[in-house]
Amino acid sequence: MSARDTFGGGVAVITGAGSGIGAGLARHACRLGMSVMLADVDETAVISVRDELNASGATAEHAVCDVRDPDAMVALAERTYAGLGPVRLLVNNAGVEQFGYLWDTPVDNWRRVVDVNVNGVFHGIRAFLPKMIEATTPAWVWNLSSIGGVAVVPLQAPYIMSKHAILALTECLRLEVQLAGHEHIRVQAVLPGAVASNIFESAGGVDGVAGGDVNAAEAQRAAMLDIKADAMDPLAAAEVVFDQAAEDRFYLLTQPDYVGSAMAERAETLATQRAPMLRTKRRFDPAAQ
Repeated sequence: MSARDTFGGGVAVITGAGSGIGAGLARHACRLGMSVMLADVDETAVISVRDELNASGATAEHAVCDVRDPDAMVALAERTYAGLGPVRLLVNNAGVEQFGYLWDTPVDNWRRVVDVNVNGVFHGIRAFLPKMIEATTPAWVWNLSSIGGVAVVPLQAPYIMSKHAILALTECLRLEVQLAGHEHIRVQAVLPGAVASNIFESAGGVDGVAGGDVNAAEAQRAAMLDIKADAMDPLAAAEVVFDQAAEDRFYLLTQPDYVGSAMAERAETLATQRAPMLRTKRRFDPAAQ
């Protein structure tokens, strides 16, 4: 079936919907005829997306919601089911970045990455999945990993770790849903390549006063911003993801050749048990949601 046949008429909940691929997914969901609940910690950004979508004739609501707060995610689920109806698509997308050597990373920055990128996905699943299971109607869960989920990159260890974690979490969740016999639930992993967003600008850095290597951290930020200049448009990325999901693929790749090559290289590295190698020019750079 087409993406419109699969998702049209349903309700989508998207975290991190105020910008980047989250906003792109929301826009394309509305193009397909979905109603959307937009969740983000940035009230100004998420209201702007909501107003844009409603002005186009779509049905969009917003919630200022911090995915790090399990109670806030439960409240989001209750509000969505009460106001919009059963959820057909849950997109756990909210994510943050961190630059710098791992030993220079401030503890609060490490916790921020783990709390948003990993715990936020867990909280979303706990808040929504039981309701989706109970409804017994077809439903989808998308967790946002990244090309960084199949790559290793220095000076971004917290982020890369988190995206590897989400890929493994999603693979396990798919098996658990099957094991429990919930055949109406589809779990899929989204691996964006370079997709335009503001994640690099808002990424954490290191504290030079505390002895951190600020130059190394900021050089990595600059390198990622260079990649952003040629990044894929979020709306175009969203269309690819929805089309692949409708084909019932598990790994949803915004740039199939680019991300697929990174996956193949990762598989070869593990199969040959080759140690990670530094490159003067990396072939694959993570560009997040």
